[in-house]
Amino acid sequence: MTLSALRDDALRSSPERSGDVPGVSAGTEVRLSLPWIRSLPLASLLDPVVHVGGRRYDPVIVLGDRRLAAADLADEEGWWYLQDRVVLGIPDATTPGIHEVSVSFRLQIPYLPGGPGDPLRLPFVFTRELERDATASSVSRDVSGDVARDVTPDVGRDAAGDAARDAEGLS
Repeated sequence: MTLSALRDDALRSSPERSGDVPGVSAGTEVRLSLPWIRSLPLASLLDPVVHVGGRRYDPVIVLGDRRLAAADLADEEGWWYLQDRVVLGIPDATTPGIHEVSVSFRLQIPYLPGGPGDPLRLPFVFTRELERDATASSVSRDVSGDVARDVTPDVGRDAAGDAARDAEGLS
């Protein structure tokens, strides 16, 4: 079974961003799940395009309080974890109700060869009817681009250290 990159709660009105009027939607956001078997660097997301109700948008990438052009992801050091979603922002606010949403993009797989000297780049297209601001039970969160969260686990810990961490609730 293949899971869609567009879950039931993927379409939402965007919350106010710094400088916006509180409570007023500045646009629309589409929350995109990673359609791959492993977490990938944020820079792996290439050329995203969003269609809502047949209208095409070149989205910005929303990382916490920052908004980046998709091409600027190449400079990001953050990761797109399996349980997280990348937020794609478009400027027009959608009306309440159901909308046909389509997202196309390429996913660069840095550890698989795609040709002489190039990594594998896979095209993806996901289309669904989504209700704006629908809720769904979920364990995902939005990718923040916060590099501090991107830590490598200490795999060289010894058993005594594990026991001490377990006792303190740190493992």
